[in-house]
Amino acid sequence: MGYRCHIPQVKPLLNQKQWQKRLTWAIDKQHWTIAQWSKVLFSDESKFCMSFGNQGARVWRKTGEREMPKCLQSSVKYPQSVMVRGAMSAASVGPLCFIKGRVNAASYQEILEHFMLPSAEKLYDEDFIFQHDLAPAHSAKTTGKWFTDHGITVLNWPANSPDLNPIENLWDIVKRKLRDTRPNTLDELKAAIEASWASITPEQCHRLIASMPRRIEAVISAKGFPTKY
Repeated sequence: MGYRCHIPQVKPLLNQKQWQKRLTWAIDKQHWTIAQWSKVLFSDESKFCMSFGNQGARVWRKTGEREMPKCLQSSVKYPQSVMVRGAMSAASVGPLCFIKGRVNAASYQEILEHFMLPSAEKLYDEDFIFQHDLAPAHSAKTTGKWFTDHGITVLNWPANSPDLNPIENLWDIVKRKLRDTRPNTLDELKAAIEASWASITPEQCHRLIASMPRRIEAVISAKGFPTKY
């Protein structure tokens, strides 16, 4: 009766305090223009696995062929992976940073120094606003001092809000492009990620930044709960 079976979307679990803060944040930003959002350098991390290229594949098969090798998808219990950090503006993307090990406040500040600042220099002729989430390394007092010392304004950001960050859509674009790749080593995986990232166009970046007012309205309409973005 109108129902169809679908895979449920994966969204962050928000507690009452978090969705209320998202709503308050969205109301505060609802009159920001695209020009204002274009001043924001958005950043985020994403994980890429060696077996990623085999995910999401579909096969055509006849009855009784389910267990045939050509119809099987291999799996790895603990696939090798890399964590990548990137940044984007309305104009383009910045250089990628491949992260080794856990990120603490000190290592995050090194990333800011060697990757975020070059991104800002590439993408902005004047002042900008930096966006990152509320990870402990990002919220550390020493990290706050780093931004103050460098004269950089940080955009206040609600917790568990990937739907408000347009760079999440860029990660999806990169991962879709990698589905047909079969890297045999981590170096090959990194090269494929960098090639896909480099192929992102200024038009794609501008469209995503231009979606910010709609994302804000979606959060307000959802009373702070997760949106379609």
